[in-house]
Amino acid sequence: MRKIAATYVFPGNGSIIKNGILVCNDKGKILEILDRGANFKEEAGVEFYSGILVPGFVNTHCHLELSHLQNKVPEKAGIGNFLQQIHSLRKTESSSEKVMQVSDRKMWAAGIAAVGDISNTDASLPIKAKSKIYYHTFIEVFGFHPTRAERAFLEAQEILSKFEKSRLSASIVPHSGYSVSPELFKKVQQHTFEKESLFCIHNQESKAESAFFLSGTGAIAKHFSDNLNLETNHWQPTGKSSLQSILQFIPKNNQLLLVHNTHTTKEDIEAIKQYRKLADTYFVLCPNSNLFIENKIPNLQLFREEKLNICLGTDSLASNSQLSILQEIQVLQQNFPEIELDELITWSCLNGARALQIENAFGSFDKGKTPGVNLITGIDFRTMKLRPNAKVKRLL
Repeated sequence: MRKIAATYVFPGNGSIIKNGILVCNDKGKILEILDRGANFKEEAGVEFYSGILVPGFVNTHCHLELSHLQNKVPEKAGIGNFLQQIHSLRKTESSSEKVMQVSDRKMWAAGIAAVGDISNTDASLPIKAKSKIYYHTFIEVFGFHPTRAERAFLEAQEILSKFEKSRLSASIVPHSGYSVSPELFKKVQQHTFEKESLFCIHNQESKAESAFFLSGTGAIAKHFSDNLNLETNHWQPTGKSSLQSILQFIPKNNQLLLVHNTHTTKEDIEAIKQYRKLADTYFVLCPNSNLFIENKIPNLQLFREEKLNICLGTDSLASNSQLSILQEIQVLQQNFPEIELDELITWSCLNGARALQIENAFGSFDKGKTPGVNLITGIDFRTMKLRPNAKVKRLL
């Protein structure tokens, strides 16, 4: 049994505890939290740290398969160039098992306990089967042209069966509103409904996505025609935002993760409310990636006013310097200093666990859970803000 104390304990689902003591068994199972408050004094067998204790982070959106593309894509060149670079680089090389293993181990060392990971192949399966991290794999399908639908879906089913045979959590999902035909959308939608599985989609990441749906023009249209040589005559712009255009293809009752949401508006949120429950809808933010690609961050003021379920992801090393949830918190704190640290921790831990439907084990220091225990140092306790030199150390 371990007794771990710190200046503050952020339990993840309740009030911050000053001078709290976290009691765990040797396997990291939470037994209780002791609130010593002003009466705290040294006790035999208690480890004390100057800093805050938080549950293991949940990285709700990652692409382990793109780990080999670190430092290979130019920054702030826009979504069109980013898509072109990814397409070109993936044609010539693929991520090795060793590279993915390094990313997995770095995430573990950075206090990440669970990951929602996008995969287009089964290449990451051996890593995930041996990892200390819990993974839910979103097996992603592409297929802009209707003739591609049947083959793309069958390939995804084959990959899913491999993950299921390895007893790894996985589901089939579309890449984005603009890269999946209605025919393929319907196949994924029906499969999600039958399996009662998690549904995830890249949403409104760029202005180009909006332009494609509103008028059929812009960087994405150019990427399809110039880089992919795709026939686009069948495409008809909807005159609406991308999210409003594809809502009909999103399951109404399944857990939904909308990723990026850089250009999501109040009108889009109202459309979601009319279509499905906001309680089962999670908005995944990847701020470092958004800044890397288009130098823009979602409208967090709007999201908080609407009381949306917010969680955090790192995206991939193709659009990020590191896979660190602490760094995502840092960039949000820099851009939105009005947001309290405990709210950012909730997004990083419990909300992510709820999004992946693993809150029975992860996300908070509730008795009986094994969420992992992180120590964050480099705190300005006067303002309760992270300093630029803040670091995370995994204790359990």
